[in-house]
Amino acid sequence: MPTGVGAWTLFRKEVLRFWKVSFQTIAAPILTALLYLLIFSHVLESHVAVFDGRVRYTEFLVPGLVMMSVLQNAFANTSSSLIQSKVTGNLVFVLLAPLSPQGLFTAYVAGAMVRGLAVGLGVFVVTLAFAPALMFPAHPGWVVVFALLGSAILGTLGLLAGIWADKFDQLAAFQNFIVVPLTFLSGVFYSIHSLPPAWQAASQFNPFFYMIDGFRYGFFGLSDSPPLASLAIVAGFAFALAGAALALIGRGWKLRP
Repeated sequence: MPTGVGAWTLFRKEVLRFWKVSFQTIAAPILTALLYLLIFSHVLESHVAVFDGRVRYTEFLVPGLVMMSVLQNAFANTSSSLIQSKVTGNLVFVLLAPLSPQGLFTAYVAGAMVRGLAVGLGVFVVTLAFAPALMFPAHPGWVVVFALLGSAILGTLGLLAGIWADKFDQLAAFQNFIVVPLTFLSGVFYSIHSLPPAWQAASQFNPFFYMIDGFRYGFFGLSDSPPLASLAIVAGFAFALAGAALALIGRGWKLRP
């Protein structure tokens, strides 16, 4: 079986895996994001001014929720797939296939990107009623680029977590103590300019902040950080994680006995 066919087959298996339970993997996170929007926008709309009052808080919140959904679900797809294969023992069937490390990596990450982007698109559609002005982003190309890079980064990070973890609780620790805090402290719900100087400085070290901020720039043409700097940092982060994942897959670290 040619490597390209094997990678395509694995990619289809990854997409079908989450699609068959789409009520849990697609609909549930969309509902969660909608609840966040309803609660935070109702409580904070008249109390928070972002970008010097040039953007309504509800409009500011929507791109953050869309990107947060993309990131969390891309991570969930690769990490859960790999740990389930490890625990059930069927990972050997994937490793026995004539797949190169590049083919394996591409199939897993592309599957994660499809799930992350599908959830993000769903969140965007259901929240448009609350922020119709977002129908026409200021820079659509930036929206697409940051959505693709963000989903690829978290898909790769989920792959690394799945490779490292041997049990579900290890994976849960990775998600609960690394991915969730970095996501919630990335400016999804606030502009970092509203933070004290020390926390503003700390936010500059959070790579998730640049994904959210660059994505939001695509909608408003406004951002907390220079958009080109955000793009360079996000792209560099993506290449670094991809290199690490390819190296570990090539060595078979914690994958092959």
